[in-house]
Amino acid sequence: MRSIWKGHIRFSLVTIPVAIYNAVETSEQVSFRQLHKKDNGLIGYDKRCRKCDKILKNDEIVKGYEYEKDQFVIIEPDDLKKLRLKSTKVIEIEGFVNESEINPSLYDTPYFAGPDGEVASKTYALLCQTLKESGKMGIGKVVIRERESVVLIAPRDKGLMLYKLRYPDEVRNINDVPLLTDLKAEKEEVKLAKLLVDQMSKPFAEIKLKDKYKSAVKELIKAKIEGREIVTMEEEEKPAIDIITALKQSIEQAGKLKKPMKRATGEKKQSAKTQKKQKTA
Repeated sequence: MRSIWKGHIRFSLVTIPVAIYNAVETSEQVSFRQLHKKDNGLIGYDKRCRKCDKILKNDEIVKGYEYEKDQFVIIEPDDLKKLRLKSTKVIEIEGFVNESEINPSLYDTPYFAGPDGEVASKTYALLCQTLKESGKMGIGKVVIRERESVVLIAPRDKGLMLYKLRYPDEVRNINDVPLLTDLKAEKEEVKLAKLLVDQMSKPFAEIKLKDKYKSAVKELIKAKIEGREIVTMEEEEKPAIDIITALKQSIEQAGKLKKPMKRATGEKKQSAKTQKKQKTA
């Protein structure tokens, strides 16, 4: 596994050399290329100037910020280097929080954080164990790929996870979603829904999470390569029923799916020797 960033995690005077790794596997993703319909030629992406219609090389392109309509201020690479943000090589923990305080909508990208070298292992283990026993998570900032991000540092199994967080002002307010006012459910419906939830509750590890769409796309590609006919299955439209009936039928179905536990009879199985003695008597 190759690291994408190396630096330090620091809280107060304690410094831990760490290496950051991508936690998301991208090699299994199915991607398509755009082709010319006539001859299957690959489609290129030209960096063309909209003003003079010239195709540009990378060294002819600069970054600009549009502060007014069609008015830009040019930002050179050296200008960004002059910022000298402290967090370019240091994740400074600014405080420790409870997991319940973090709005789930703030979570963005997960990373693995590992010790950078054997010397770092001791202080790395110290932070990991401390977070586990305290039930806390660290909040800090880091610059990855030219952008400063808020990060959450949390223990996971034997190591540390680092989650890039969105800034709170980047997330919209859920109360702005239409039709959220005056929502109310009937007591009988809630009672049945809670019963259904109880019957459907199971450990997370037992829930099969698989990307069915990706599998179907792979099968489609394989069929096309082999010249086989692609067979589609139409999903049957289920008739609309009222909530109470739907809940009762769902509870009944969930109950059937659960395997009934075998009751102990209290009778011990006799050995072959005991049965032989009883027959002789």
